[in-house]
This record gives sequence, C-alpha cells and structure tokens, in this order.
Amino acid sequence: MSNIALKIEDVSKMYRLGKISSGTLSHDLNRMYARLRGKEDPYLKIGEANDRATTGLSDYVWALQNISFDVNKGDSLALIGKNGAGKSTLLKLLSRVTQPTTGNIKMKGRVASLLEVGTGFHPELTGRENIYLNGAILGMRKWEITSKLDQIIAFSGVERYIDTPVKRYSSGMYVRLAFAVAAHLESEILIVDEVLAVGDAEFQRKCLGKMGEVSAGEGRTVLFVSHNMAAVKSLCQKGVLLQHGQLTFHGDVETAVSKYMLGDNEVMNVQTFEKPLSAEAVQVHGVKVVAKGKNVDDPMIEGHPLQLEINYSLEETAEYYHFTFALKDDEGKKLFTFSNNRDEVPLQAGTHTMICEFPAQFFNVGQYYVDFLVVKNRKQPIKSEEDIVSFTVSMKPVELGIWMGREPGFIKPSFSWKHLEA
Repeated sequence: MSNIALKIEDVSKMYRLGKISSGTLSHDLNRMYARLRGKEDPYLKIGEANDRATTGLSDYVWALQNISFDVNKGDSLALIGKNGAGKSTLLKLLSRVTQPTTGNIKMKGRVASLLEVGTGFHPELTGRENIYLNGAILGMRKWEITSKLDQIIAFSGVERYIDTPVKRYSSGMYVRLAFAVAAHLESEILIVDEVLAVGDAEFQRKCLGKMGEVSAGEGRTVLFVSHNMAAVKSLCQKGVLLQHGQLTFHGDVETAVSKYMLGDNEVMNVQTFEKPLSAEAVQVHGVKVVAKGKNVDDPMIEGHPLQLEINYSLEETAEYYHFTFALKDDEGKKLFTFSNNRDEVPLQAGTHTMICEFPAQFFNVGQYYVDFLVVKNRKQPIKSEEDIVSFTVSMKPVELGIWMGREPGFIKPSFSWKHLEA
C-alpha cells in the first residue's frame, strides 16, 4: 500500500427501511444467536439490491454491495451514478460518519470531507471559530490553522461575516466557507460531494480550479461527486461508476462518463419502429447513422464521411412538413440543429429514404445522440423523439509514437487555408 492512499475491500452497507434502529428485539436476538454459533447474520441473506424505482419484498436493502477498488496518492477520482446509486453512502463510509456492514476501508493520512451544507460546523460558533474547530478535528495545531487563516477567509469571500455565527449564513455562504476550510487545511484526502451545486457559477469554477491545484500541484487525493459531467471530466482522471449500490466500472473517466450517460442502453446507430412514428400525414419507419459506403455493422472511424438516413412515408405531396434533428454530445448538450427545410424541396407522396451527408473530417472521436422533430409550416412541432439514434466515432489507427491524445471538442472540421504573399 506504499503508493495507495485509499483501499476499499469488499465493502457493503445494509439499511433497514422505515426504521431508525437496527430492528426489533427478535431480530437482535436472532443476530446474537447466529454469532454465538459462528454463523452469518441471517438478515444479510435477505437484503435486496438498492433499486429505488421498484417495490421490494424485504425490509433490508443493500445501499452498497461488494465494493472494491484502490485510489493512488495524488489521484482525482470521480464517483458517478444516478440518484440513489450509493455515492453519498460510500462517501459517508470514507468519512467515518457511519461504519460498513461488511468489508474493510484503509486510508493513509487525514481526511477532509464536505458532504452536506454545514458538515462539521457548529451553528452557534462564528465562521472564524469554526475554521479552528475543523482544523482541530483534522488534528492540526492552532498555529498551523492560524497560518492558513487569511487564505481561507479570502478564498471563501465571506470576510464581512467571518465573526458572525454561521447559523445566520445563507446556504451559499455556508458552502463557500466549508469548502475553503476543507481545501486549505492540511489533509491528504479531500472528499467533496455535489454540495458545490449550491454555490454560484463563479464560485463553482473557483472550487474546481482549487481542487485541480490540490490534486496536481500538491499531490493530495481528491474524491469528487457531481452530476455535472463537464466538471467531472475537467477535474478527474479516473472514475468509479455505481449502479443500484454495485460497482459497474472502475477506470478512466472518459469511459466512466460514457457508460453513465449511456445508462442501460447500448449505442444504437439503427432505430426501426414496429409501429411507425406517426405525425399527421407523415409516418417515420426508421432512422440510422452509418459510415458512407459501409455496412451498418462497420465501425465509424474519425475522418470518414457519415450519413444519416431517415425512412418515411407520406400520404400526399406536401411542402409544409420538414424534419429537424438536434445533435448532442455525451453529456446531453446540444451541439447544433439541422433540417431539410433549407432545400425547399416538397416531400413527395409515397415511401422514401432521405439522406443527410456529413463530410469527412467533421466528427471528433466520441459518442453522439440525435433528437428528432417533425415540424409543420416551419414553426409548429407535431412530433418529437429524444435520442432517436446514437452513434460512436472511433479513433483511426495511428502509427506508434505519433498520437498526442484526443483533441478537445466534438466537432473537428477541416477548413481551407490560403497563403498570401506579403
């Protein structure tokens, strides 16, 4: 464990639904009897996976189950997952707010955590007093905290209220001071939950910059939870994906984010409908994205032209319908929209395939999603479908020693350049 800052070994956490205590007297007696016989806790056998969208048969739920991974010193690790996946539970275990039901957690160094608004703050104490309180909890000497005091206050931006009891702070002020304390005091591991979402955009950027400095510049370990995938990818190099309390992926952050955005679906570059999508006189039978001149199953490689094909039927020739598409990146952000109405060509009666061609050297490596909209009279939407098709552009083979890494951005056009004599 020389270079390992955090080691999680087969960690699980079980809760009993609807109860504050661990259960009834009979359950406690059953547990005690099992321990005396050297047997497993009987209620660990009946626990169900943590799926908040379903109704279970057991009162016992595994908030986390069989989680194992390591984090090296200086790493920035993102914990990714939907609401209820177990992210906050794992952070509470790491912060020693609660203990795991089974498994072991080994950490090297002091841990500073920011899990909720006001975590570790005493409401009756002033901001200044709470800075010293948090430092003392971390095991720091008073002179060590004093040496960091001016930096903490300046970073937080609450100088005017630093000698006011924090119970009078707004939630945003709470978060500002709490993050400033956690980031500046000397801890080897910094744990930050998505509580930063309470702060304004300027402070969020400031926090991300500080966390990057803490990780890359100071060699401290950062564990970060957020639903902002752009922030996750800008700060972290590695990611852990949780689903229903179970670890489904541990590796590079790009892949973790891609799997999170994809959810339970697979990349689907062909979409057909048993029952056509109907919008008045228009019926859509299928949509697909393929590499031009290639088969559907062939991979889409960067630098090769792609084409989007839509198969539709129309009851009668009409000039007042058109198809609009919105291209999105793997974070769900719309990159641009495009449609067929610019051609001013009437849609003919019958069944047809319309093709939109994307030029070579247009898409960067990445995963893309397409929303679909049928518009009437150029301004009246009559049918829409989100993520009607998705596709992945793969990296083209490169010679050893040439590739410098994926370039930023999702669009990678090739422009025409001219050299003029002076």
